[in-house]
Amino acid sequence: MFPARLTDGYQCFLNGRLARERQRYEELEKSGQHPEIMVIGCGDSRVAPETIFDANPGEIFVVRNIANLVPPCEPDTERSFHGTSAAIEFGVNALKVKHIVVLGHASCGGVSAFANQAAPLSKRDFIGKWMSQIAPVAERLGPPDGDRQSWIQRLEWAVVEYSLENLMTFPAVIEAVEEGSLQLHGAYFGVGTGVLFIRDPSTGKFAPYCEPDLTEATTI
Repeated sequence: MFPARLTDGYQCFLNGRLARERQRYEELEKSGQHPEIMVIGCGDSRVAPETIFDANPGEIFVVRNIANLVPPCEPDTERSFHGTSAAIEFGVNALKVKHIVVLGHASCGGVSAFANQAAPLSKRDFIGKWMSQIAPVAERLGPPDGDRQSWIQRLEWAVVEYSLENLMTFPAVIEAVEEGSLQLHGAYFGVGTGVLFIRDPSTGKFAPYCEPDLTEATTI
């Protein structure tokens, strides 16, 4: 039986948002999607980008996987499948997005599984193989220095950095960044606190987003 939670939610959507925004959906069907922002996030059910950024339909092109990882651009081989890479290609080449945001988050299960050397969930160990790509990242970070939770958070931040570095291995991304039509950003969401950290591209540091203090703005 189809989940009742989904049919109940769909009914609320029909009577609520769809009824209020019918014209928006009709326009999206006719004109297609033209989002300016692409978000590469984690599949974790607690960190839906559309919810965090209060986005409307058609505003954000979202790609989600385990631990918001972007693998390096690699040559295609027989029967190889590159879901995240295909999405990047589509976002940059077809949608012409102006921003790509890599969104990490606190308490990431994928990062924790790697850090804690968790036992495989299956014989194929898809998660272990996927997360193994951050081994060099953890090596650069060094071993925990006493506060393990702080170290895991730094590793979560480093994974965002890793993904940003790998974005710059895609020729289309390099070209768009160099010509100024595309910007790359790193962000990190605190699940329990709701605080959004934004990466400073000049320093590589993550700092909480603060709303500008308009009381200090100069009036003309």
